[in-house]
Amino acid sequence: QVQLVESGGGLAQPGGSLRLSCAASRIISAMGWYRQAPGSQRELVAGFTRGGSTNYADSVKGRFTISRDNAKNTVYLQMNNLKVEDTAVYYCKADTIFQSYWGQGTQVTVSS
Repeated sequence: QVQLVESGGGLAQPGGSLRLSCAASRIISAMGWYRQAPGSQRELVAGFTRGGSTNYADSVKGRFTISRDNAKNTVYLQMNNLKVEDTAVYYCKADTIFQSYWGQGTQVTVSS
């Protein structure tokens, strides 16, 4: 069993920044961030593959950066130059060989 605890969401103005954190109960190589806006499907924002590479949604490339601190079992999502369309609930996801785990979600609202 894996527990994921997210933090760092909130309200930001367009052009502003937020940083999300996801602390896992143990080290998992494949972790990432997804988001779901009202009326939309959940989509990948950024993630680490099991091989250690990263991938990003086209809509966030150049603005968002995913990073990790293995000593803390924590993955971060630095979000810069936020846009209104980034408003969504952001979820952390961890994939083991046997199962996927989701965090509880954290709301990110971008509004002036």
